This record gives sequence, C-alpha cells and structure tokens, in this order.
Amino acid sequence: MEFFDFHHHKKQVAYGIYNIDIETSAPDFLYSAGIHPKDIDEENIENQFKWLQSVISENCFAIGECGLDSTVLSSMKLQEDVFLRQIQMANDFNKPIIIHCVRKFYEIISFRKFSQQPMIIHGFNKKEKVAEDLLKNNFYLSFGKAVLYNLSLQNTVKKIPLDKFFLETDNDNFNIADLYLKVSELKGISLEKLHSQILENLDTLKNG
Repeated sequence: MEFFDFHHHKKQVAYGIYNIDIETSAPDFLYSAGIHPKDIDEENIENQFKWLQSVISENCFAIGECGLDSTVLSSMKLQEDVFLRQIQMANDFNKPIIIHCVRKFYEIISFRKFSQQPMIIHGFNKKEKVAEDLLKNNFYLSFGKAVLYNLSLQNTVKKIPLDKFFLETDNDNFNIADLYLKVSELKGISLEKLHSQILENLDTLKNG
C-alpha cells in the first residue's frame, strides 16, 4: 500500500503534497507554495508575492508553508504582515494553509479569525494542551517522525480526533509507512482505515 505524505520536500515522492522552494517553478503534480518565515526578503517581498501568485494553479493544493518563527532573523512584525497577506491570498484562491510555527502557537491562533480556509499546523510535536487549544480553534494537526519515539506526543496522537490530523515526512529521511503503522497502533485501527481516513480528511480540506 502506498501512503499519502501530507507535507514533504522530496521531488521524487509523487503521492503527497510537495512543498516547493521559493522562486522555483511549479511541478506537474500536487504541491504547496508559500513564503516561509526564513525566506522573507524585505527588500524583495513584492517580487516574492508575485512569484507566489504566479505558481498558484490547479495542482497547488495549499498555500504554505508559511507562518511565524521566533528563531529567524525577520522581525515578528514583518513575519505577521507576510503571514496575513498569505492568509488573504488563500481566501482569494480558496486554498488551505499549511503553517510553520516555532514558539508562536498562540499568536498563530490569533490569526485564525482572518482565515476563511482550513489551517493545518505541520510537523506538530508540542504538548497536549497546545494541541487541545489548536483543535478548539478548528486547526488540523499534521504529525511527523517525532511520533515514532516521543511518548508524550504518542499520547497526544491517541486523543486527536480522526478527522483532524494528517501524517508527513517533512525533511526527514524515513519511510512514512512506519509512521502510518505506529499511528494505526496508537489509534487501534487498521492501516487501511487510517489511510482512508487521511484521504477523507484531505477531501474535506479540498472541498471545504
């Protein structure tokens, strides 16, 4: 069985959502495109937004990854402005938003009111309370490699509603089948049921 990889950076993986690098051309399969906080170039930001608009096509499943990151050089004010503009683009193009967040989860939650589209936190590996607060605000959570070894995160995964999560490899080099197997064990459901649920969640994102 081939398993859907919700967020990855590997061009050779066709069954999933490929996150393209900024200012690169769009592939002919499913992808996401956005201005990551680490890539924000204040002097060139309008050209970055022109690029983003130019690659939003039928194959562009989502805007992102975009969001807020307390560890990068760009000021938080600039990051917030760029994030909000991408939320508005997602509204205009009816695209979900894949979010990158480092130590700014409650600030991200404060932006939820501006979005008319589904918002997904990718690579979620924080405490259960943060997960609960995100779910209360109608976010989806996408989980990656950390689920394979982080016991606290495994406990969180057990409690996440089946219709609110995705699985991904991101930049990590591992077999996503191992992640599906672990999560199927944690949720007490078959691999087939888990994968069909992920695809159903994907369809919900796409069709609102």
